[in-house]
Amino acid sequence: MRSINIIVAGFGRVGRAFCKVVEDKRKSCRERYGLDLVLRAVFKSDGGIFSDTPISMQSGFLSAPLVIQESPDWKPGLRVQNIIGDLEPGVLVECTPSDLRTGEPGLSHLTAALEKGWHAAAASKGALVLRFKELTGLARQNDLQLKFSGAAAAALPTLDVGIQSLAGADILGIEGILNGTTNFILTRMAEGMDSEQALKEAQDKGIAEPDPTFDIDGWDTACKLVLISNTVLRTEFGLSEVQVEGIRGISHELVLKASRLGKVIKFMGKCSKDEPADPWKLAVGLALLDPSHPLYGVNETTKGITFYTDTMGSVTVTGGKSDPRGTGAALLKDIIGIYADR
Repeated sequence: MRSINIIVAGFGRVGRAFCKVVEDKRKSCRERYGLDLVLRAVFKSDGGIFSDTPISMQSGFLSAPLVIQESPDWKPGLRVQNIIGDLEPGVLVECTPSDLRTGEPGLSHLTAALEKGWHAAAASKGALVLRFKELTGLARQNDLQLKFSGAAAAALPTLDVGIQSLAGADILGIEGILNGTTNFILTRMAEGMDSEQALKEAQDKGIAEPDPTFDIDGWDTACKLVLISNTVLRTEFGLSEVQVEGIRGISHELVLKASRLGKVIKFMGKCSKDEPADPWKLAVGLALLDPSHPLYGVNETTKGITFYTDTMGSVTVTGGKSDPRGTGAALLKDIIGIYADR
């Protein structure tokens, strides 16, 4: 049995969901993989909990984010960088909100972890999108693993399929419905709702954030597309190089007209080339699909991705739980993968 120290940076919905998934899967991880995941520190933006002994993942603060600050072990102002050198290295789980201008605080967390000998599993996108080459290079330099399935469509296994399942094939193009919120809105609009009604339902159900800008303006999909392309296609794209058009202001009549023609409008990310020898292009926007398209029937919050290859034809994966628990499960998968790879 191998004991693995875990630090969780960011204790919002995803951080708490990760801890709950780990607790639910503790027995399975021990029996199937020989891994005992031990929570040693939890951080929010204004402080954290750090313990010399394992923190119970059944603690009451898992279900109520404010309760953590009422713990006797809570230390205001405590940061990841303060303690990461004081523990035997394990895995930093990075779940802080994404800042697409600075990459912080995730950038500082990931950099500190990789410099101190810690592997990392990230759900936040900002640091990876802004400093992909730097962070992945730092991981290689220190013989560490930096995994980010949770940031590249969460429970939908985009990176696993692109890297492992399609090994040996040349990828000719990628198309994906990578954001559950926008797909839900478009599904409801095709059923007769206008965009404002559909967004309100998504917010009422907890599918969309109170401020849905990141999703409906296309930046969440763009971030995922950059990570998928840079990992699977080995490109070096930055976010500014992606052509991005969101769904804000989409005509209700346009969606209904597509339905009457037997087609659907989907919000997609695409990696494509005009000619085989040309450079890759990344674009995010609306696409009109007919029933023959492999992503035609991907509805509600479901996501999907299609890889077009030279030797394996087109390969499509759909599904994956589109909520914090699905992202938490993706983080756990990455941790298991880190030690399976070694």
